Amino acid sequence: MISIEAKDLTKKFGDFTAVNNINLEVRQGEIFGFLGSNGAGKTTTIKMLIGLLPPTKGSIYVAGIDVIRYPERVKERIGYMSQKFSLYNDLTVEENILFYAGIYGIPPKRAKLIREELLEQFDLQPIRKSLTSEIPLGLKQRLALGIALMHKPSIVFLDEPTSGTDPISRRYFWKIIQNLAYNGVTCMVTTHYLDEAEYCSRISLIDSGEIIACGTPTELKKRYFHFPIFEIDFGSIEKNIEVLNKGFDFGKFSLFGNKLHLALDKIDFDIPDLISRLNSILGYNPITVRKIVPTLEDVFIKLVQR
Repeated sequence: MISIEAKDLTKKFGDFTAVNNINLEVRQGEIFGFLGSNGAGKTTTIKMLIGLLPPTKGSIYVAGIDVIRYPERVKERIGYMSQKFSLYNDLTVEENILFYAGIYGIPPKRAKLIREELLEQFDLQPIRKSLTSEIPLGLKQRLALGIALMHKPSIVFLDEPTSGTDPISRRYFWKIIQNLAYNGVTCMVTTHYLDEAEYCSRISLIDSGEIIACGTPTELKKRYFHFPIFEIDFGSIEKNIEVLNKGFDFGKFSLFGNKLHLALDKIDFDIPDLISRLNSILGYNPITVRKIVPTLEDVFIKLVQR
């Protein structure tokens, strides 16, 4: 069953095309990752899918509802956590929960039960009476996620839910997202953390408003890397950048942290042969070379370099 469907979706702001003719299909119970760098078009796409922003062209169906014709109707069926998660800083944690319960039309008695459930589920009991402005970012994000889920939506849109959080908070969020999917909730998640995409059932990569790849994490790695990837270090970041800026006819270098990744695209080398080839071109050897498994970040960089 298809939960989210978009065809030929386009959004223009004057002469600028933010989203260019994209197509998406997300199945029920799927964790669908929508990945790209900042400014790639992720948030604009999400806002169109949930009816906050009318498209310039295209069609959108969410939970079987025509979002362009009935934007208000679809909002009853979905949960949405935005990048800025619209919490009221001058309300306490529990007051925010009750306020949004009212917006969702939840009766007061039921709202109080939901409040206690959310405070318990998201470990917010100790700060229930704290002003939202005074709690840490990670706890604000927990609160925003709880509010997005309080009316038990069948589809959830999470726009960079872990942005700015520490690794422990990020892992906590993904555990909740995986549990939602296990219980049949469709989760569409945008992120620019490419390592997080490993948690997704399928992903789409977006760059400059266009979908450049779609598939499972494993499929994408196999599709775009027929030869091994090597992690190479020439001893210093300056030396690595110097090598990065040279041209090679057998693969492409990319900078990862303070080391280089080399993706071969024509011929497979073993490590001694690769070192020999590099020495013949550069006149010196790398300090370390090792074969590594390609990551989704490698996939994204390879596609963008094209």
